[in-house]
Amino acid sequence: MDLMVNEGTGTVASTKTDRDTSAITGTSATTATSAGGGTSGGTATRAWVPRLVAVGIVLSALNLRPAITSLGALLEEVRDGLGMSGSLAGVLTSVPPLCFAVFGVMAPRLARRFGPAAVVCAGMVAITAGLLVRPYAGSTAGFVAASALALMGIAVSNVLMPVIVKRWFPDRVGSMTGLYSMALALGTSTAAAVTVPMTKALGGSWQTGLAVWAGLAAAAVLPWLPLVRGRGAMAAPEPASVSVPVSGSERGAGAVTGEPHRPALRITRSRTAWALAVFFGLQATAAYITMGWMAQIFRDAGVPASTAGLLLAVTMVMGVPLAFVIPRLATRLPHQGPIVLVLGTCGLAGYAGLYLAPAGGAWAWAVLLGVANCAFPLALTMVGMRARTGVGVAQLSAFAQSTGYLISIPGPLLVGVLYQHSGGWGLPIALMAALMIPQMAVGVLAGRDRTVEDEAAR
Repeated sequence: MDLMVNEGTGTVASTKTDRDTSAITGTSATTATSAGGGTSGGTATRAWVPRLVAVGIVLSALNLRPAITSLGALLEEVRDGLGMSGSLAGVLTSVPPLCFAVFGVMAPRLARRFGPAAVVCAGMVAITAGLLVRPYAGSTAGFVAASALALMGIAVSNVLMPVIVKRWFPDRVGSMTGLYSMALALGTSTAAAVTVPMTKALGGSWQTGLAVWAGLAAAAVLPWLPLVRGRGAMAAPEPASVSVPVSGSERGAGAVTGEPHRPALRITRSRTAWALAVFFGLQATAAYITMGWMAQIFRDAGVPASTAGLLLAVTMVMGVPLAFVIPRLATRLPHQGPIVLVLGTCGLAGYAGLYLAPAGGAWAWAVLLGVANCAFPLALTMVGMRARTGVGVAQLSAFAQSTGYLISIPGPLLVGVLYQHSGGWGLPIALMAALMIPQMAVGVLAGRDRTVEDEAAR
């Protein structure tokens, strides 16, 4: 459940009470106040702790995708090593959205109980353990279980990173979110680009090539340890307002956003909410098919393995500049449909190229599909724009993302089945292109200038 807090979405932020503050940080308001008291020691602590949090945010963001894209780069070697069929490999590429849908829902409740820093720290530990264990599990079942452990850590961190950004940097949400997004895209593309050459440099074993990423995850644990040990002494400063769009229930949404109790929004009555959920699901389907299978498509077309990894990296790195541009452009338009259509057209062109000349124009297709995959930041931006209140954003976010990730689960699996039974990539690519049509249609509907509160009331 990835969600970036966007300053330009018009989301209504609400004033925090002491009780709500303790619900998010996991500390009492009294402790936080005393920690920031007028002593010189307290001032010194306040000076360096935000820097430590910033380092933790960047290192954590770097680890939110290598577990997926490193596997995509070595999927052929993993399949051969574990004796996987194409259908089983499809199951493997469907595990990330399933874990994000299931485990991401748990993050707000865990954060209220233990504090978001402690949960993110535990998430980084889970990623480290999962990445270290899965190459040596010895069976497909063990490999999938260890992957699920790493993805569980990614799922809770996905949800809580924006919470931490808003909590610690309330006056720099845009710049810190940009830094976080850039680090996420950098980790994604780097893992895709260097996994194959690094594997060769380390002796050629795919187990080593996958396990080495556990080192980066272990480094991300370190900045959070002082924050977990000193939750009271290093609590976040009191923000003037907070808007945290994560929750699965109206009570949870109220606790996170700090808004007063109000009747639950009947989100399922909103056509816009359903359109946004389907749009989120279809763009996630395309993204996970790309991360899991695109390198294999190029390899089967005769592209060397290292070059195929670089092509996947190009696709992923397109999200670095466009994640800054697209949300800002979207918030200036009353209707986001034109952006949806441009991104969808790029996707259709990329799939057509993969079908007709996968090796001949490989770099162009990688760029076009990278542009198309930037429907993700657009979807996050529209979540904030299609609700008028903080509670509305929280409920819309929970509904759109949980429903969307569930919708995305069958896609990578179906691609694997089609690939195995058809003996080529013609049918899978046709499926990807066909899914782009409804994605564009529901994206146009979701981009209309209206709010879910108004629709649910009617």
